[in-house]
Amino acid sequence: MLRVRHEVGGGPEVLFAEEADVPTAGVGELLVRVEAVGVTLPTVRKLREVREGGEPVSLGGEVAGTVVTTGPGVTGFRAGERVTGLCFADAYAEYALLHTAMTSRIPADASAVEAVALVRSGLVARGAYEAARVEPGESVLVTAAASAVGTLALQYAKAGGAGRVVAAVSSADKTAFVRGLGADEVVLYGDSDWSGPYDVILDGVGGDLLGPAVRSLATGGRLVAFSSGGGTVEAYELLVRGASVIGFQMRAIATGRPGLYERWLCELWQLRAAGTLRTAVHEEIPLAEAARAHALVEQRQNLGKVVLVP
Repeated sequence: MLRVRHEVGGGPEVLFAEEADVPTAGVGELLVRVEAVGVTLPTVRKLREVREGGEPVSLGGEVAGTVVTTGPGVTGFRAGERVTGLCFADAYAEYALLHTAMTSRIPADASAVEAVALVRSGLVARGAYEAARVEPGESVLVTAAASAVGTLALQYAKAGGAGRVVAAVSSADKTAFVRGLGADEVVLYGDSDWSGPYDVILDGVGGDLLGPAVRSLATGGRLVAFSSGGGTVEAYELLVRGASVIGFQMRAIATGRPGLYERWLCELWQLRAAGTLRTAVHEEIPLAEAARAHALVEQRQNLGKVVLVP
């Protein structure tokens, strides 16, 4: 099978396509013939952080395809079913392994590309919105609003009754795109004024943007951090606003609260069927061109999900 491998070096240029053996499903795993792979920002960031002498990164991503075989102990899935899930290692391949705890079925009327654009990103957007405890009429700012998660977070905010939904993006050429997804206003990261204050900020960027984000919170405001970008928050900025920062991680819900995970998943597909949530796919890129896909994400050029297709 074709697989993309990472070598140390620190950038997207160190991704190489190679021939590899098809893996074997272990306990609790599914072997899936891959039809689409969603590129995730955490994987892109891992490669960027690696330097000479570091260890190669095992490429993870959102995978959608058809079950070929099931491993020992698997009872809830069978060969021939179409599934999607988060693969933490060797996702950039024609065949990949998914653990059943992070896997779900794809409805008959949905494509594999749509599944990788919707499921994980939609669940993260849903979970972050839930963690913020948004009240009807409150103002919501979404950073990384043109990303796969951001596009769905904007739509969740509009559907949830937020009074004012503002998109924060890296460049003005994304304005029309995020407005088309429901943003009432658009601000740029480099603006001196983010048009706050906001009751809620859903932050998918982190890093240096945490400072201006926290300073844009209203009294009693909540910032939900769900990115892998890290960053530091000044306690004083929270103190003077009576504000809070909440961390959200989807994996903790999937493995620790499976009932809630399933409920959110069902709601997600229902909202998609009703037209309340629309996926945005920037481009479908051949698997062997994974380096180009990473460059798009790293340079913040994508509008929606970047998908690799074997």
